[in-house]
Amino acid sequence: MGQNELLQKLAECVEFGKVNKTAPYPPAMKGQDGADELTRQALEMGIKPSEILNDALIFAMDKVGEKFSQKKIFVPQMLISAKAMNTAMEHLKPYFQSGEVKRKGKFIIGTVSGDLHDIGKNLVAMIVEGAGWEVIDLGVDVDAGKFKTAIGENPDAVVGLSALLTTTMPNMQKIVGEIKAQYPNVKLIIGGAPVNDEFRSEIGADGYSPDPQSAVAYLNALVA
Repeated sequence: MGQNELLQKLAECVEFGKVNKTAPYPPAMKGQDGADELTRQALEMGIKPSEILNDALIFAMDKVGEKFSQKKIFVPQMLISAKAMNTAMEHLKPYFQSGEVKRKGKFIIGTVSGDLHDIGKNLVAMIVEGAGWEVIDLGVDVDAGKFKTAIGENPDAVVGLSALLTTTMPNMQKIVGEIKAQYPNVKLIIGGAPVNDEFRSEIGADGYSPDPQSAVAYLNALVA
């Protein structure tokens, strides 16, 4: 298998959620090598980690994000694609840590205090990481103090806040206010079922994302 063919096959594994050879999903790829094996083979072949990231993983997750935005696939399919992407990323992490592969930037994300929902937040984190960003996931029920500590440790990061309940929207507003008071230049993007762009403007956040692909588009525009 040549380099281009290998990268194309790896991209297909990520797009359709083929994690490894033993994974039964998707049925059409049963018994074939998955993202795990193909990423290892690509590195052994001498393909640069940056090429694997850009030409296979980011390429595939862009397609996944677009299909999700167009409602051609839904959360379960997106999660399995993200799992395949994360499996491949495990092989590349040593190259990120050594500095051989550069990330586009850092993205801090968390679900705001009082809210324990994490599926939407996890999807955004996975898709953003697949788009070439380093993700710092603070989890759920995150107060302003935790966000500010993370910003202090990662001053150039963009911050994403998620809320899935109308009752936690005031907490999001409070957290945005506290972050902006201490770090006025930090870019903040919000998302979640009950929020919209009007609410973003009202609370002083910089961006609003109705879906993971919109978050990626916003982040990429910042570094374009």
